[in-house]
Amino acid sequence: MNVAELVRESLREQADQGPPVPGNFADRVLAVRRRRRTRALVGTSLAVVTAAVVGVTVPTIGKDSADKGPRPASELQTDDVIARPGQTPPRDLIAAGGTALAAYSTSKDVEQPDGDAVITRTYRLLDQKTGTYREDPRWSWVDVAPGMRTAVVLERGLPADRIGLLNLITGKVERWLPVQHGVGGVEFSPDGRKLVATTYAENPDRLDKDRPINDGKSERPGPADPSRTGFYVLDVASGKGSWSEVKTKRGGFGMSDLNTRQDFGFSEDGSLVYSGLLRAPNQQYYDFQGRKKSTPPRERHLSWFVDARLSPNGKLAAGDFAGGAKTTATEVLDPLTGKRVAKIPGQQLLAWADDKRLIAWDIAPGTSEYRNRLVLVTVGSKKTVPLSGFRSSKADGVKRWTPIFAKR
Repeated sequence: MNVAELVRESLREQADQGPPVPGNFADRVLAVRRRRRTRALVGTSLAVVTAAVVGVTVPTIGKDSADKGPRPASELQTDDVIARPGQTPPRDLIAAGGTALAAYSTSKDVEQPDGDAVITRTYRLLDQKTGTYREDPRWSWVDVAPGMRTAVVLERGLPADRIGLLNLITGKVERWLPVQHGVGGVEFSPDGRKLVATTYAENPDRLDKDRPINDGKSERPGPADPSRTGFYVLDVASGKGSWSEVKTKRGGFGMSDLNTRQDFGFSEDGSLVYSGLLRAPNQQYYDFQGRKKSTPPRERHLSWFVDARLSPNGKLAAGDFAGGAKTTATEVLDPLTGKRVAKIPGQQLLAWADDKRLIAWDIAPGTSEYRNRLVLVTVGSKKTVPLSGFRSSKADGVKRWTPIFAKR
């Protein structure tokens, strides 16, 4: 059972007396999150990263050309909606509009000899030959590029000293990018041509026995003191880039401005990187040299813990939970004003399928807020289309999985 789930268990009694909360509520409190970001700059240093083996095709969105090889299963399956409502975890490709479930992970806390624990993920990636999700136990971290031909991977034992570019058709790493500062998380830019790699002095998934949490039944190791050091921005084609130091405030539980894992991500146009903060202003943007920058106008009202963010055309923004005591709902905002323009079904907005439809977590009416499934929701409609089966409501259940989406 990981930290976020432990907190959820301890809050269940209180939550049952009020409105349903988003599935990631506890993550915001203790914040052991899959991705995204934070804090202040002190300096910038340059580290040129060179490739170790052979070249890799820069991932792009669009039709195959002759030099790109066989078409992946995500392109061959062209139905607008590919749903698997009877599958959890999914076995076969799930997609809606221009977005597909590229991979997913399950996790468990693995106790260490010193009494600490490490949140350990197991990934299932889309096999582009078969259109099915296959377990790949080699990786501690995965993100998938637009077009879903390439994944960026980190080996076991974070922070990692190299970044891999994995071919999702062959299943082989085509290139390794060595790094001088240990990397704990990495993410593609929106166009797939760059990487932002977040660096840490210690494993960002470590849980500290000296900072325990209690779920009312037992005591477990809790979130460690943040050890984030900065970020790389790397060019996928050349492997070259620079590292920028971003100092982290440390000082005990509740004293930091960020989570133990707080990865950087790209702005919507890919020109800046940003990090979430646990306090106002809640997110901070940087240029690729590590200098603080103002928030882009259309991103001022985004929340770093709402994964869907801006619609593809930039005219709508995914908002937070807006449900009541017995219903789930989410809001859609005008990104320039922050005002609500629509209220739609769903518990948590995860990804845009197109300019009007989103993929979300949602629950069946009257059931546990933790027993949720992927659904497709539409701005201006109350209809939901189930995309997957329900996740287990048990924090340590084998059917408790976390999705990774990419453009198909």
